[in-house]
Amino acid sequence: MIEGAAAEIRSRGVAHVTLEDVMVATRTSKSQVFHYFPGGKEQLLLAVAEFESQTVIDDQRPHLDQLVSWPAWQRWRNVVVERYHKQGQNCPITVLMSEIGRTTPGAQAVTARLLDRWRGAIAAGVKAMQDQGEIAIEVDPERSAAALLAGIQGGVGVMLATGDLSYLEAALDEGIAALRR
Repeated sequence: MIEGAAAEIRSRGVAHVTLEDVMVATRTSKSQVFHYFPGGKEQLLLAVAEFESQTVIDDQRPHLDQLVSWPAWQRWRNVVVERYHKQGQNCPITVLMSEIGRTTPGAQAVTARLLDRWRGAIAAGVKAMQDQGEIAIEVDPERSAAALLAGIQGGVGVMLATGDLSYLEAALDEGIAALRR
């Protein structure tokens, strides 16, 4: 039910999806919806936010968890770019950060946890590379990870507005190149 609701929201936008739409798309009854989500649409939207958050991380695994060499960083970069190329306008993080985040109070906390986990994984990769002497010890892993993540989000925003992935590619390429200096 959550995955079906997420697909509907990505496709049509949260403002245009009703519980009835979710029931039709997922072939569930009203009693089933309220059994699992007694709080109604808001509770379902929060579950969708959690699902989308996990999807963003899972789609980058195992590469995100293995940023221990420059080829590994390149593989992760390629996975991120390919993911956004394939999904086009149906971006889970956009749904989470803008669509659901504006309408569901708990979704901002879900987004914050997602960004913290994502930043933490990138920072762990920076630290692993520092431990190997591949990245200067003066580089702040958390700050570098935050900059890369902001670049990803900016690149995705431009891609959603224009259809042009080159901004995302540039943000990742330049962010990773900065770590090598």
